[in-house]
Amino acid sequence: MRRRHIGFVASDAEEAQTALAELQARYSHVPPEEADVIVALGGDGLMLETLHTYMDHQIPIYGMNRGTVGFLMNSYGPDDLRERLDRAEEVQLHPLRMLAQRTDGSERGALAINEVSLLRQSRQAAKIDVGIDGVTRLEELICDGILVATPAGSTAYNLSAHGPIIPIGAPLLALTPISAFRPRRWRGALLPHKARVTFTIREADKRPVSATADYTEVRNVREVTVYEEQSITSHLLFDPEHNLEERILKEQFVP
Repeated sequence: MRRRHIGFVASDAEEAQTALAELQARYSHVPPEEADVIVALGGDGLMLETLHTYMDHQIPIYGMNRGTVGFLMNSYGPDDLRERLDRAEEVQLHPLRMLAQRTDGSERGALAINEVSLLRQSRQAAKIDVGIDGVTRLEELICDGILVATPAGSTAYNLSAHGPIIPIGAPLLALTPISAFRPRRWRGALLPHKARVTFTIREADKRPVSATADYTEVRNVREVTVYEEQSITSHLLFDPEHNLEERILKEQFVP
């Protein structure tokens, strides 16, 4: 697909800003919101920020790594950018929607490309009931926290918490505990992507818990519902030789 109007965004890192200046000098460009494609320069954090910022615009985003972590990014190179964009392959992602109810009765929603995570706020472990589609599947998980990850996010926090890696395109979500104390042997579950997950916090005032959707944090939650928001689609572009599906596959064979 020929992409005529390029918009650039970059993180504040010196390496990213240098790349931004170089590319803007070499290629005609428009403001990102007017572009056919957005080129994001930075790391995965910048990519997540860009996906959230332009989620409603339905503009494909092509990342180039000028940061410390670049799992969602292509390699950087200033040459033949338009040709790379024309050859790029698209991956479509649906975000998770988090609906959080606080202990004071207020509510807040947020979207997550990678994961929704719950974490204890104090020295005491959290006590969390886990429900799937209205059925309680796990009573009183005693833990530091728990998370729900998308396939794209399965190689991020989820992997660090020893959760499974999910291939892109698989209709699954990862449900992964974080430092579970009881039940000790529960290591999480793979859920259908249409599952609706509800976390109910026991002793929420005594054992406070926060919920985070990517970088949106809600503190002192009592109940959190998470599900895939199928009405919203994010579009990522990857070089054919570095597509996201191949990266996720290779990640499973890293010694």
